[in-house]
Amino acid sequence: MNLKRIISSLVGLPIVILVFLSGNIHVIDIAISIIAVISMYEYLNSFKSTQKAKPISWICYLACLIIAVLHFIPSEYLIYIIAIFVPLAILSLFLHIIITDLKINIMYIAVTIFGICYVVLFYAFIPMIYGMENGKFYIWYTMLAAWGTDVFAYSIGRRIGKHKFSKISPNKSIEGCIAGTVGAIVLSIIYTFVLNKFFNYNINYLIILVISLVLSLVGQVGDFSASSIKRYTGIKDFGKLIPGHGGMLDRFDSLIFIAPFAYFLLMLI
Repeated sequence: MNLKRIISSLVGLPIVILVFLSGNIHVIDIAISIIAVISMYEYLNSFKSTQKAKPISWICYLACLIIAVLHFIPSEYLIYIIAIFVPLAILSLFLHIIITDLKINIMYIAVTIFGICYVVLFYAFIPMIYGMENGKFYIWYTMLAAWGTDVFAYSIGRRIGKHKFSKISPNKSIEGCIAGTVGAIVLSIIYTFVLNKFFNYNINYLIILVISLVLSLVGQVGDFSASSIKRYTGIKDFGKLIPGHGGMLDRFDSLIFIAPFAYFLLMLI
């Protein structure tokens, strides 16, 4: 296994655990907002290598900063804020076309809006899960689904993987994908046992099995989705911030894809 990858995980994991155990939702909001800004920079920077589209960066970064104030907004108004932001963003972008007299085009807007949805909206669900009732415990189902899948898929796939899954990400195998999902389910079941045994929860194991199965599969789609963006823009990694993993977006690509689905599925427990 890649030594840099192991070292980065051993350094990064305690930091993540410390942040999420801090118990302060505003700390989580700010931390995720900073991560979103870094990820957005990597996303925007990836398009510099292609002339097909140039995202409009200022509105992307502005959207990232909204995550930092999520829980200063009363929950009953949050959906309205999100709902109005999207049409306002589209309005601003088309005004940008008019003001610049067609120096930017519809592809610029399409890539910009996609970046806001893909990076900002998806990241925003992480603190939203944390802010749920019992969210401090439930957020780890999201982490286990994402990183459990990644660890088992990488570890098992590189040893016994023989059948390639897709040319989008040629290093991934069908065996690795299956192992990743099984590993994520096992970790989630173990975590549920700990919650039920030592924290007086009464969580149904069958529901957790189904939820972790869905989240693991969604996370793998997220991984392939990030790879498809990199193939389109002609880059290997989004960045080099995290040794052995690439950029911030390389590390969180499956997690942010999982987060919106986890938010609604975790309501079932």
